[in-house]
Amino acid sequence: MAGPSSNEPRDERTLNFWENLYIPELFKGLGFSLRKITHEDTYTIEYPEEQWYPPDSYRGRPVLVEENGRPRCVSCNLCARACPPMAISMQSKEVDNVKEREPEWFEINMLRCIYCGFCEEVCPEEAIIMSKEYDMTFQSRDEAIFDLTRLLKPKEQMEDRLEYLDQYKDPQFGQQWSFQADNNLHSVKDQHFLDWLADEGMDELQTTHLRDDARATDPEKDWSPRDRQGPPVTEHAPQ
Repeated sequence: MAGPSSNEPRDERTLNFWENLYIPELFKGLGFSLRKITHEDTYTIEYPEEQWYPPDSYRGRPVLVEENGRPRCVSCNLCARACPPMAISMQSKEVDNVKEREPEWFEINMLRCIYCGFCEEVCPEEAIIMSKEYDMTFQSRDEAIFDLTRLLKPKEQMEDRLEYLDQYKDPQFGQQWSFQADNNLHSVKDQHFLDWLADEGMDELQTTHLRDDARATDPEKDWSPRDRQGPPVTEHAPQ
């Protein structure tokens, strides 16, 4: 004997008058919400009266580190190349100090920025880092383009992020990697000479850009390893 057809109506509970009006169920839902409001802890923040302070690992808008009144950036353009939405643009200029280059202008389009932190990852100088700033408003597209005056932040204001990068974010080869400020002192004139100075002490590196070194800048110079062994001779040292 064949069973009942699937098209036949099934037996369902008959609803009374109040259940058909759905009013009791409505008040049950409102009562449940009221109990949660009055008896549960509040986790919301009354913004903007109450401000949220992100942890050190938070990736807010990128900023440039200002050190000793100058940008730490050496204008290597790695951040602009690594930026997925191409929000970063800059122009380099030569300067009369050991960095040799720094940005003439530097711009970040905050409407394009996706706060991925790739610029911070690739920067060899820790010159561009992610801040804790998250509440930004713009009245026009031009206001969303941040230049050097809006990007530069003193190093003292970014110590928490720099400390986070030093302690937690940049372990290398199984050990904690520590950014050395001396990494910002370099020159393309004579790297071997600077390596020797680094072994002897960092005092002379402050004036490497001022020395008259014809041997290091000679285009006919042979830089093969057989000619670059041992410390520099006396005539090669700065006067």
